[in-house]
Amino acid sequence: MNQHAPQTATTSRRQFLKTTAALTAAAASPLAIARAAQPGGSDILRVGLIGCGGRGSGAAVNAMNADPNARLVAMADVFEWRMAESLARIEEVKPDQVSVDRDHQFGGLDGHRHLLESGVDVVLITVPSHFTPIYLKAAVEAGKHVFCEKTHAVDAPGVRSVIEAGETARQKGLSVVSGLAWRYDTGVLETMKRVHDGAIGEIHTIEEICNTGSLRSLARRPEMTEMEYQIYNWYDFNWLSADLPGLNLVHNVDKGAWALHDRPPLVAWGMGGREVRKGPTFGDVYDHHATVFDYGGGVRMYAYCRQINGVVTEISDRFVGTKGHCDLLRYTIEGETNWRYEGPPSNRFDLEHVALFSGIRSGQPVNNSTYMARSSLLALMATWCSHTGEEITWERAMNSNKQVNPERYALDATPPTVPDADGNYPIAVPGLTRFE
Repeated sequence: MNQHAPQTATTSRRQFLKTTAALTAAAASPLAIARAAQPGGSDILRVGLIGCGGRGSGAAVNAMNADPNARLVAMADVFEWRMAESLARIEEVKPDQVSVDRDHQFGGLDGHRHLLESGVDVVLITVPSHFTPIYLKAAVEAGKHVFCEKTHAVDAPGVRSVIEAGETARQKGLSVVSGLAWRYDTGVLETMKRVHDGAIGEIHTIEEICNTGSLRSLARRPEMTEMEYQIYNWYDFNWLSADLPGLNLVHNVDKGAWALHDRPPLVAWGMGGREVRKGPTFGDVYDHHATVFDYGGGVRMYAYCRQINGVVTEISDRFVGTKGHCDLLRYTIEGETNWRYEGPPSNRFDLEHVALFSGIRSGQPVNNSTYMARSSLLALMATWCSHTGEEITWERAMNSNKQVNPERYALDATPPTVPDADGNYPIAVPGLTRFE
């Protein structure tokens, strides 16, 4: 079997249930969840899900794991068939917390607008990253609390929009919780606390690695327009995903930024390419990237990501300081201080929703908008440095006005990139592609 063969769209129900059961079993203790749910009383919180793929279905279950009085009451997705599949899966896992009638299932590119008008209290945004700033802004303007999956933007105007939406949320007393879930992992939190307390001294080097096998690429359905196909197979299109750094490395650079108290780098440069995942099936994205973020004073973060089958894989975060080093995902510190987290496991995907619902019920909103915007920009810088071969400063990246938008938001519209006669899409070429 070809290891790079495209997969079908239908997610195995058996796999979904198996994965969900495993995550639920590893969740935070019932006591922690109960404490999160109780402060504001036992009123039902009505949840709307925008984006009904695998991550959206999982996020809905996580939300209901986190708060027994959360109810999924509305759903929106570009594809109505995917929404129906998602609803069936979620109902199988959480039958007592789902009540989505036909009048509260909204299809098409404007489905999110109808969902926001349907009486929901909380919105889960799990869509291709291009749409995230648009939907986040609309949700906050509509007065909704929001869980927002990464990556939170694909261009600098989108990053700035996320920052603005976050400020609006603060003014309105709304929660905005990011899907950068490692910030809610108990072992990571305990380890990072010690890093910040000086256990490894002053950090001078960070190594961030996210090298995995090839992610899925979905086969084109004959009836689809070009816009429908690209949204359906969005991992493989830069304007929708921001390439591999937007899809996965964002988690790593977020942890690196967190270790440095979320201060931005001065400049970044890097390289990348497309060696194995080639051809029309894989759109216009690269399959490997390497980026150096320079913070000045000898402090650097080195970030790598790759998605190729048959090669060594690793996901890790390592910090080196003047007094020792930290292996974050192993929850260990070695050097002048030797320490290892020995506490119980936690489910970060549930815990981010525990934070969301706890903030709502306690009247103490949680707002992650600043770091979720900054970490998204770090991921974008990694992509831009690879695509252009340029050295890009933080200031230049943040102030860019470059946007890659379709001519209009409609399923029969022309997307920002289109294939040639052989079905191949234009690919960024370092030295020729320029950062704007």
